[in-house]
Amino acid sequence: MLHKASVRDYMAANLVTFKPQMDLLKAIHLLIENGISGAPVTDSLGNVIGLLSEKDCINATLKAAYEQHNQGKVEDFMSRDVHTVEADDSILSVAKLFIDSPYKRYPVIDDNRLVGQISRRDVLRAILVIGQN
Repeated sequence: MLHKASVRDYMAANLVTFKPQMDLLKAIHLLIENGISGAPVTDSLGNVIGLLSEKDCINATLKAAYEQHNQGKVEDFMSRDVHTVEADDSILSVAKLFIDSPYKRYPVIDDNRLVGQISRRDVLRAILVIGQN
């Protein structure tokens, strides 16, 4: 049954997202305030153009401390090589992606627009729900 469950059924749809011109300190505040470890960066059309993680923020802070300047904007430190999954992909295929990669989450797209995010925990939730049925 796991191969029939789709990402759309288990993804988080209400996401914190960042814009590339957002001040990095504001982005760090939103990460902390929302208890999340990263979030997608989108352009004005909702296309995923990057991902900002806690690690990116720490890297920016260290760089700023060494160079004695302000952290900068989200676009200066976001990861641009973003791997996404489709909303209609199966949970099973995404579980395999998590095993084969270091990523903890994937932005979910539908028709090239961000519609959600799927995490390792969401996959575990799907396994639990399907296993109980």
